[in-house]
Amino acid sequence: MAQLTVQIVTHDEEFKRQLAGMVRACGVPIGITEGRSAIEGAGPDLVVVDIRVDVSSGMAAIERLRAGSPALAIFAVAAAAEPDLILQAMRAGANEFFPWIPGGTTQQSRSMEESFHGAIRRTAARRDAVTAGARQPCVTHVFLGAKGGAGTTTVSVNCAVELARLTKRPTVIVDLKASLGEVALFLGVRPRFTVLDAIENLHRLDKDFLKELVSKHKSGLDILAGSEQFDRPNAHDATAIEELLRVLGRFYDFVVIDAGNMINAFVVSSLYTADTVFLITNPDVPSIRNAQRMVDRVRQLGAGSERVRILLNRTSDQLLIAPKQIETALGYSIHHSFKSDYRTVSTALNSGVPLALANDSDLAGEFSTFTRQLLGQHEPAKEPEKRRAFLGLV
Repeated sequence: MAQLTVQIVTHDEEFKRQLAGMVRACGVPIGITEGRSAIEGAGPDLVVVDIRVDVSSGMAAIERLRAGSPALAIFAVAAAAEPDLILQAMRAGANEFFPWIPGGTTQQSRSMEESFHGAIRRTAARRDAVTAGARQPCVTHVFLGAKGGAGTTTVSVNCAVELARLTKRPTVIVDLKASLGEVALFLGVRPRFTVLDAIENLHRLDKDFLKELVSKHKSGLDILAGSEQFDRPNAHDATAIEELLRVLGRFYDFVVIDAGNMINAFVVSSLYTADTVFLITNPDVPSIRNAQRMVDRVRQLGAGSERVRILLNRTSDQLLIAPKQIETALGYSIHHSFKSDYRTVSTALNSGVPLALANDSDLAGEFSTFTRQLLGQHEPAKEPEKRRAFLGLV
């Protein structure tokens, strides 16, 4: 499902924070935008207008929004469900009306949240139905490591290369790893620009400028390299990262994100926009413990725990923790497993050539299988081996 972009119109920052959390917990990929993008026509899909205190100003905002975009979804949020106020909001142009009951602990507040989430899901479904005949919606995959060294960059890079190679469609990998990402290094590319250049130039980030920022890989993959600064991106960049991902979604069919192994403010922005969050763990106690904490944190954030998929990396015949034990500990089934092959991975890393393009190893085949499953493709049938002739006879 394509990301639904939402704008919240209010002067109350605490209300905005609480409402953003409620919006993002609806179960579909969500991007919060501050306003109109630098790209012409790239406005939000849904605007939520606060009319709790200043009713007249809120109604005027709804009227302006409706006049500017007849198809825009507009939600009005008021202090109470008064019949006259509901009628006034509908006449101004609001599609939905909700009384604000914060907290989530009472039956009324839970009922309000359920109605709110249902309305957002319906809005997303209508938007997808309208755009079904147009461009295929962008799919965003986030790869998150349970701990450092779990193999997050290896998996994300090879998946991105395979997506670009198999589909021949616009694909970009974004390096959001904190403190010096390594995506470009794994792909043997020396980038001129990084993700910082993108978020610092959002006001001019159109298709042509984006082409200058990304590095090209021979597989067809575009690379938005990681920061070369230890202290950036940081929490102050979270909003800009979210806007960047929204812009990328308009130009690419696939966005792959190497999120590293920390759930910080700017990585959280990517989790909210993701169609799938692949949590990469190893079959050892520290990795499983950290994976449990990561899963719990995603649930706390309301970032769509139903979109989490577990990838078990570096498996071998000498597993000390059985897959069933790992699944029980995490509360998720293992979506896919990758075998341990240190020599093959090290050779690919040192040469800067991803596995899919370097050799026909078993591990390269596993990445191909994994990516084809993402695309809903079947493995190509293998040709039967030809019998050798003996003295010219078969």
